[in-house]
Amino acid sequence: MININLGDEIKVTGTLKVPPSNTIPNLFNYKKYLYYNDIYYTVTATSIEKTSNNTNIIYYIKDTISSRIDKIYKSNEYIKIFLLGDTSLLDENINESYRQNGISHLFSISGMHISLFASIILYILKRISYNNYYNYGIVILFLFVYTLLVGPSPSVIRSLIMYIIFSINKVFNLKTKNIDIMCLVLIIMLLINPYYLYNISFQYSYLISFTLILFSNKIKNIKNKINKSLYISFVSFLVSFPICIYNFYQVNIISIFLNLLVIPLVNIFIFPLSLISFIIPKISYILSLFTNILQSISLFIYNNDFGVIIFPKSSILLVIIYYIFIYSYLYNKKIILIYLLMFAHKFYNYIDTSMEVISLDVGQGDSVLIKYPYNEANILIDTGGISNSDYSITINKTTPYLKSVGITHIDYLIITHGDYDHMGEAINLVENFKVEKVIFNCGQFNNLEKDLIKVLNKKKIPYYSCIKELNIDDNKLYFLNNKEYSNENDNSSVIYTELNKRKFLFMGDAGIEVEEDLIEKYNLQDIDILKVGHHGSKTSSSKEFINEINPKYSIISVGKNNRYGHPNDSVLENLDNSKIYRTDQDGSIMFEIKNNKLKVETSVP
Repeated sequence: MININLGDEIKVTGTLKVPPSNTIPNLFNYKKYLYYNDIYYTVTATSIEKTSNNTNIIYYIKDTISSRIDKIYKSNEYIKIFLLGDTSLLDENINESYRQNGISHLFSISGMHISLFASIILYILKRISYNNYYNYGIVILFLFVYTLLVGPSPSVIRSLIMYIIFSINKVFNLKTKNIDIMCLVLIIMLLINPYYLYNISFQYSYLISFTLILFSNKIKNIKNKINKSLYISFVSFLVSFPICIYNFYQVNIISIFLNLLVIPLVNIFIFPLSLISFIIPKISYILSLFTNILQSISLFIYNNDFGVIIFPKSSILLVIIYYIFIYSYLYNKKIILIYLLMFAHKFYNYIDTSMEVISLDVGQGDSVLIKYPYNEANILIDTGGISNSDYSITINKTTPYLKSVGITHIDYLIITHGDYDHMGEAINLVENFKVEKVIFNCGQFNNLEKDLIKVLNKKKIPYYSCIKELNIDDNKLYFLNNKEYSNENDNSSVIYTELNKRKFLFMGDAGIEVEEDLIEKYNLQDIDILKVGHHGSKTSSSKEFINEINPKYSIISVGKNNRYGHPNDSVLENLDNSKIYRTDQDGSIMFEIKNNKLKVETSVP
């Protein structure tokens, strides 16, 4: 293994690839994210060779500091966070709790940290010299070096530029208004890099700072310190609200009050102790006490979903309207308009007349969501699952998508059968999202299903198996396969339903023998949308069956370049008369029925 340090030059041999876009609607677009950071390709390396050692003093200092921190016994993750802005050592679950609780801004190098550093240095310098030119000059020089050390993130660059301009304004007594300085900072930032506008941390830090300065006179007029802190926290929450719901589809109203507790805890104890612990490692034990308190509070709120409100993804136009209403309130105190807009946005699903069926791209697996109009019911057929992998489809794909369309719970989770690629994420889903009922297929429960049942019993979630039909108001889902076969795939639930006069057939992994029995038992002609059996394997979708059901559209849920060779060429030939959609080529496939019209949308990688 090559020993590589910061600043070393390396030679990489590999294959360049254009990064893919998101294949599930509303989810994080990795391609755009890289593009906004001037990265246009990814590389799959076949070999890495170090060509020269680091000669850059900044990298040397950063590597030295990082190495020293790694030797400290406890709480080194927070020392790295506050000294170098490195959150890589922070536990993923804790980091997610900070984000969901609305306090993650405290752990990224931003205006708060820059101001604290600058205040400490300026306080020391003023004890030595009364010359403001030298004092502020030295502070600015330190902050410039520190920016190079931690990396020029948008929030750090903004804080540095803002401090420089505010310092010049004060030292030379220019009497420039603070709000004008904020506008100048924005212009400079966008001249440096126009793509900063798309950076979420920049949006947060700039808008909150801008708003607090814009309404600084109102803040000054609040005499009671607690009321003042509460007002600042409330204003910060309001301003960040449209950004949160646009990107993460949820907010936590507890964050208004949590910040009142956490900001002093970080500013007075954790941040200073992190700096001291770098010099005196034994102090890190005291630091651990406070960080454990912080983590315990955050995880408690996160695990119990206190204060979390989910909103459907908003459009840019809706975000603009939110900000019009927010600033109107801050000027005129007409907060009722904001509440009415939030209420209408939150409960939009209850007036939405569209019926949606979406085959989610979960790789080599199956997961189909049926979303009924007026929020009557939400049904998820299978969850997908990647065996021998730490990657969670639930956390990274399913849950964010459900939130983005305003779904707060699953009424029925249907497990077509017990294979991992169909139910491997079921336990994760049940433990991380509200599921009302679970339906299993016919046949014996295997170990995966038994493990899920243990969790269902613990959470007191009712479950059923081998049912014949499911009533959803005026719609019915018919479970056609009630016979027990000799293998798990053929025991798959086969589901037929009519949604707004369109016929849907979901085949699970059922094979040719099941297809023959279905033809003999049921009249399944002229199916509108077929979820093809067993990912397009040659063990399913026989020519006789496809000719009988005559599907208009066919969905094949299949992983890109999968090792099974799915879908099979013979199956594609059998489906030749239907319009074929494949998740490996088309991403997620959504069928929307509204006003008796069918619209098909895909999320091409």
